[in-house]
Amino acid sequence: MQRIGATEAVFRRLKSLIQGDEYAVGDRLPGELALAKEFGVSRPVVREALHACATLGLTETHTGRGTFVISKKENPRLTFAGVDAEDLIEARRLVEIPTAGYAAQRRTEEQLRHLFDILDHLANATDDREWVRYDGELHTAIAAASGNTMLTTFVADTRSALDLQSEFLNLTQDRRTDSDREHEAIVRAIEARSADAARAAMTEHLERVADTIARIGD
Repeated sequence: MQRIGATEAVFRRLKSLIQGDEYAVGDRLPGELALAKEFGVSRPVVREALHACATLGLTETHTGRGTFVISKKENPRLTFAGVDAEDLIEARRLVEIPTAGYAAQRRTEEQLRHLFDILDHLANATDDREWVRYDGELHTAIAAASGNTMLTTFVADTRSALDLQSEFLNLTQDRRTDSDREHEAIVRAIEARSADAARAAMTEHLERVADTIARIGD
């Protein structure tokens, strides 16, 4: 089993146990090592799965004390690095959609080659965190291709929250393959110098992310 698949499997199992009758609110979960042995995986896999549970508002970890169940119900309003997921989407619509259009109009051949290089890195990424890093590089490179330094700065500054969101969605909602396809559509439109197509492709990408977030907790 690939590491990404193992982490997703452990996350789903933990969530099922927490939301079932195995644990009550206030109970402490077994330690990482015990859970790793139970599920037959490494501690980093368990750690990422526990982090996803915490993101959903199911658990809370206290240093030196362990991880405790704090809710049986997922929090429908997700936050990443202290930023509400819906606020992130709203801001991205305002900035990244027109930015993609500018990139199509203004990109250089060197910038285009860089975008395709990042697409290759995304396709060949061997683990989730590597993919997330290249995801951030792609969106930042698209902004750089717009030629607008303020837009580039904004996109780069949002990555602290967006990297956490991307990692979470890939782990819990299997977004990686769809994102790769959506990213390629954006870059192809930029290659064709079609501002309308680039804006439409970026819109599609952001709406798919928004739909995925909206389904969580349903």
